[in-house]
Amino acid sequence: MNKSDLTEAVVASANLNKSSAGKAVDAVFEAIEGAMSRGDSVSLIGFGTFSVSDRAARTGRNPRTGETIQIAASRVAKFKAGKGLKEALN
Repeated sequence: MNKSDLTEAVVASANLNKSSAGKAVDAVFEAIEGAMSRGDSVSLIGFGTFSVSDRAARTGRNPRTGETIQIAASRVAKFKAGKGLKEALN
């Protein structure tokens, strides 16, 4: 499922027009992105939790040449599935 498929599902489920559903989907994504960029976690009860984790700098190896390279520190997004989502999958 991609973003347009998700928008179509919202149109069908919430009985909205396509424009309003697209704006709603965009607003949800922007809210999650904004919270995570500030370092906050977003918890959706029954679905899961989006959080930010810091990844330390480390050394790596170029698999083609075998050369050692330095990989910079970064912040990464994590998702932990909630109980409701886990139950729906199993």
